[in-house]
Amino acid sequence: MANKKNMKTGAELVGNEYILNGQPGKGGKEMSFSYISHLYCSACERKYSTKEKQQLCECGSPLLVAYEFDEIKGQLKPGDLVGREASLWRYHELLPVEEEKNIVSLGEGMTPLLRMPRAGQDMGIENLYMKDEGTIPTGTFKARGAAVGISKAKELGVRHLAMPTNGNAGAAWSLYAARANMKATIVMPVDAPVVTRKECVIAGAELYLVDGLISDAGKIVSKAVKEFNLYDASTLKEPYRIEGKKTMGLEIAEQFGWKVPDVILYPTGGGVGLIGIYKALIELHTLGWIGDELPRLVAVQAEGCAPIVKAWNQKKPYSEFWESSSTVAFGINVPKALGDFLVLDAINKTDGCAIAISDEELVAEQQKVATQEGAFICPEGAAVFAAARQLRENGWIKDGESVVALNTGSGVKYSDLLSCAVPILQPDEGLPFRQG
Repeated sequence: MANKKNMKTGAELVGNEYILNGQPGKGGKEMSFSYISHLYCSACERKYSTKEKQQLCECGSPLLVAYEFDEIKGQLKPGDLVGREASLWRYHELLPVEEEKNIVSLGEGMTPLLRMPRAGQDMGIENLYMKDEGTIPTGTFKARGAAVGISKAKELGVRHLAMPTNGNAGAAWSLYAARANMKATIVMPVDAPVVTRKECVIAGAELYLVDGLISDAGKIVSKAVKEFNLYDASTLKEPYRIEGKKTMGLEIAEQFGWKVPDVILYPTGGGVGLIGIYKALIELHTLGWIGDELPRLVAVQAEGCAPIVKAWNQKKPYSEFWESSSTVAFGINVPKALGDFLVLDAINKTDGCAIAISDEELVAEQQKVATQEGAFICPEGAAVFAAARQLRENGWIKDGESVVALNTGSGVKYSDLLSCAVPILQPDEGLPFRQG
């Protein structure tokens, strides 16, 4: 009988042992697909099993995933990733899905890390890069959390999930749930981008709109979860979405040749991506794959909804609910994040900062990035570039530093925010061409 080959890792299964690049697991041990160990509370550190469905800790705080790093050190090195599938599943040892058969994938991950020379020159940032999540399935970084979250939910036997969303997460989880033959109930604000509503519907999700904010949608979902015994896939109320988001940090490190940039800027609503990137960096340092110096993490918010910025400025460990929040960058319109203390901790421990950008500034920056670099970025990504500009102007970003701006989605998903007046020509009319 022919040996079974793992298409994602290139390893062959001989008997009950995976052979990678012609070598058995280091130390003579069988290689595991995942080295997940347990879940632990981000506040009180109480431990939980990964073999059962888990939501929040008994104390009400989010749960995080722990791995067997000592075992990983003996089995995996950065060079072992060479030749693996160019998706986030190339890091499966550091992801929570224990059996490959449970992976639900649309090819997500390994998004481009692009130099932005003209935008960087305009800002005075010589080494400016964009991590472009607009190229990922469903058009936003939310596909990462959905892929890993849905895959682990499938492994745990989940058949029906529910979640509140500002739009893109609901769209991603609906589409991945459909691929997993799982039911999804989604609640989003009536002002969410129309295209995300259509994505949920076409995927067969049960969609409801609420005349309010994501916090109002969250209350409705919490009630439904209790009444109908649904799996709560709300931000940080299940432990595995963050594991998908952390792969942005893993990829950035690998794309920089296992060195890291000086600064990473991230548009922050619920903040799972920033928490995930920080978790990835800590895990890579624990493995010895990167050095002691971590990038300074920057949480970027909109002036119309900036609870993290306010808390950071006031040196508080938690944020306060932001009343009457409003911004065109709808994905970061989150008045109170469940994991706010984790976001603030990540910023503080990396000597980072939090900054708020006006809607006028981010809209102008979106136009600049498009004309200078040919990239149609989302409003949240535009806020990040505007923040980089301000931080360079005030000297926080220094000469020669390498800076990564996270564009979390495609601008096409927000095209209804843009207006353009263009001339209409008659069939026999020539172009009023002006050479320049």
